[in-house]
Amino acid sequence: MQTEKPYQRWILSAISIFLKDWHSELRTRYAISALVMFVVTTISVIVFALGSESAPVDALSGMLWVVIFFAAMSGLSRTFVAEEERGTVMTLQLVAEPSAVYFGKLLFNLVLIVGVNLFTVILYAIFLNGFVIQSFSIFAGTILLGSIGLAASSTIIAAIIAKANTKGTLYPVLSFPILLPLLLTCINATRLAVEGALLSEAMGEFQFLVSYIVVVVTASSILFEYIWKD
Repeated sequence: MQTEKPYQRWILSAISIFLKDWHSELRTRYAISALVMFVVTTISVIVFALGSESAPVDALSGMLWVVIFFAAMSGLSRTFVAEEERGTVMTLQLVAEPSAVYFGKLLFNLVLIVGVNLFTVILYAIFLNGFVIQSFSIFAGTILLGSIGLAASSTIIAAIIAKANTKGTLYPVLSFPILLPLLLTCINATRLAVEGALLSEAMGEFQFLVSYIVVVVTASSILFEYIWKD
């Protein structure tokens, strides 16, 4: 009988954790409901506030990422809190390597936030007349890279605050300074996409986003073991 190699066990562990969280979310729909309701409510408020007026491109780009940021804060914070509440932390610590737990949770958050971001963009484009995407390649790259960076940062922060008493307060407080460079870059790249800039004009933003993701994921995978076993 052929034995599994270490990297195969690691991949299977990460996928199993992702599937566990995914099936649990499909049963409870806690994060999905929170994210969708926040997006719908916030975009409705923006539409009613603007009325028939058209906001500048800079403002529309900024508001889009404000909606995405706070939607993520409302839905991704329970990544590890749910494990604490169910009492399954020790089980995960016994059956899976810390890095597999982190990447399994990261994959779940990434799938969740990409889906919600696509939903947000569709509603945003339908109800806000001034938001017309001229450069699809820039916009698609921004949404993808922004989602990965957002999921990576949110996952490690969720692990840090999981055992705190004031989880709801700490999560956005810790997230904002870490995510601010990402958000500002995504806002600028979104503005370029709406203005119809060439792909080459957004390469600086893309390089920063890729660098941000590499740094956050690398640092998180190193630090997570100490946070997880604490």
